[in-house]
Amino acid sequence: MRPNVLKQKLDAGEPTLSTHIHSVWPSVVEAIGHTGLYDYVEFVAEYGPSDLHDFDNLCRAAELYGMGTMCKIDQSLMPYLAQRAIGAGFSSLLFTDTRNMEEVRECIQAARPDHPDHGGHYGVAMRRNSYMGYGGTPEYVDSLGDTVLAFMIEKKGAVDVLEEILSEPGVAMTQWGGADFSMNIGHPREMNHPDVVAAKKKTFELSVKMGIPTRAEIQSADETKEYLDMGVRHFSVGTDISILYSYWRREGEAIVKALQGG
Repeated sequence: MRPNVLKQKLDAGEPTLSTHIHSVWPSVVEAIGHTGLYDYVEFVAEYGPSDLHDFDNLCRAAELYGMGTMCKIDQSLMPYLAQRAIGAGFSSLLFTDTRNMEEVRECIQAARPDHPDHGGHYGVAMRRNSYMGYGGTPEYVDSLGDTVLAFMIEKKGAVDVLEEILSEPGVAMTQWGGADFSMNIGHPREMNHPDVVAAKKKTFELSVKMGIPTRAEIQSADETKEYLDMGVRHFSVGTDISILYSYWRREGEAIVKALQGG
């Protein structure tokens, strides 16, 4: 079975760097791989259209460069998409919108192998992660058990029980979600609202204190200092569609200005 790059880094206490993609074109993953800088690529499946063939092809492209893969999935289709993403070769999952311990445990159970030592619901299936075999071997079970399970902390309910979430076996990483949290408490996009600021601080600082890797989503390297000062060592920078939009807007405005004699 292929090594889980992200898990190896987390187990070794090493920092990690990723980026987000909406595109299902595998060449985008290859372009990221060509940089030689990124440990894994996160496909934010929650935000755009994709099919199961895309899952397979994105993982194939990442494997060419020795990169790991993360799939951010919709809560409404969680068990199905979690198992199909793992089967396609994704080495980590990012679960969204969990509000309480019951939902966190449901996510873990869906992704963990159906084996007495793991207590999960993922059984034997002939998918990419079994490499054309039917699965069910000890190596297959170990591979399922190695899948990195990350959780968005983006609802008030999750923040309220954060210490319990961080104590739950199977929770390997946290990710603060300020946009969802601010909306959830009735202050959409008010990122400087005192309750949003306090919840963000709690998420990062308590995760670090309890030894659970926590990741910051940033748009540029200039944003790293705030998080490094809190002990954060895992980052995901940029999203393909936002990068393209920013470039097209910036350069387009400059060209239009030049055409107008500005």
